[in-house]
Amino acid sequence: MTTNKDAFRDYLQLEKKYSSHTVTAYCNDITSFESFNTIHFDQQNIEQVNYSQIRSWIVSLVDNDISNTSVNRKIASLKAFYKFLLKTKQIEVSPLLKHKALKTPKLLQIPFSEKEVVDVLGIAQSAVGFEGVRNKLVIDLFYTTGMRRAELISLKITNVDLSGSTIKVLGKRNKERIIPVLPIIKEQFALYLKERESLLSIEDHDYLFLTKKGLKLNDSFVYRLINSYFSTVSEKVKKSPHILRHTFATHLLNNGADLNSVKELLGHSSLASTQIYTHSSLSELKSVYKEAHPRGRK
Repeated sequence: MTTNKDAFRDYLQLEKKYSSHTVTAYCNDITSFESFNTIHFDQQNIEQVNYSQIRSWIVSLVDNDISNTSVNRKIASLKAFYKFLLKTKQIEVSPLLKHKALKTPKLLQIPFSEKEVVDVLGIAQSAVGFEGVRNKLVIDLFYTTGMRRAELISLKITNVDLSGSTIKVLGKRNKERIIPVLPIIKEQFALYLKERESLLSIEDHDYLFLTKKGLKLNDSFVYRLINSYFSTVSEKVKKSPHILRHTFATHLLNNGADLNSVKELLGHSSLASTQIYTHSSLSELKSVYKEAHPRGRK
C-alpha cells in the first residue's frame, strides 16, 4: 500500500504537475480513508474495498458535520487514486464507478466593488516603510493582474521585466503565462525593490515578496494581509486573495473586456472556467439592457 501511495504521489507531482499543496491534500484524504477502513473493517489494503465501505466513510464524514463540498473533494481524491490504479493495471474496476457526488449549494462569490478597492488602495497608500510599500504592491498586483495567491507567493525577481512591462507567472501544472504590468504598478515595483534592499537580512533571495525578516511569504500571511485591509472597508463575508482575483475578472468584464482576453489573463485552460465570473456581471448587463432596449425605457 505504501508503494502505491508513493507512486501515486509521484504521479501527481511529475505527470499531473499538481502543486505540492494539492498533492498533500490528495494523499491526506487517501490516508484518512485507509485509517477508517483499518478501524471499521480491519482492512488495510484499500485496493480491494467495495463501494459499501466507501459509502460508510461518506456517512461518517457527514455525521461529523463535514460539508458536502469537503466530502466531494475527499471522494475526488479517492477517484484519482483508483483511476491511477486502473491506469497501472492494479485493479480492473474502480469501486467509485457509479458514485454520484453529494449535492452542494452554489455559493455566490461576491466581488469587491470598485469603490471598495479604491478605498483600500487609499488606505494602503498612506503606509510607509518596507511593509507598507510591500502591502500596497501586493494588493494592487492582485487587483491589476488577477494572479492566484500561490502565483504571487512564488514570484521571483527574475520573473519581473520592468523594461518590458511584463511579469512571468508560473500557474497550475507549471504552465507559464506572461501578464502585462500597468505603468502605475511599475512605479510601485521600483519603490518596493528599493525598500527591499534595506532589509537587514534576506534568506530567500530569489523570491520577490518577503517578510521583514527576509523570508518568502506563505499562504496564511497573504490571506491575512488581504482580509485585514478589506475588513476595514467591506462587510462582505469573504475577503480573500481569490475574491480579488474574482474582482479583477468581474471589473474587466463590466468594463467591456472580452471573455477570451480575460481567460488568457487568468491563465485558464478553457473558457468554461472563465465563464463562472460572468454571473457577477449580470447586474451590469441588466442595467445596459434596460437602458438600451426601447421597451426597457417605458
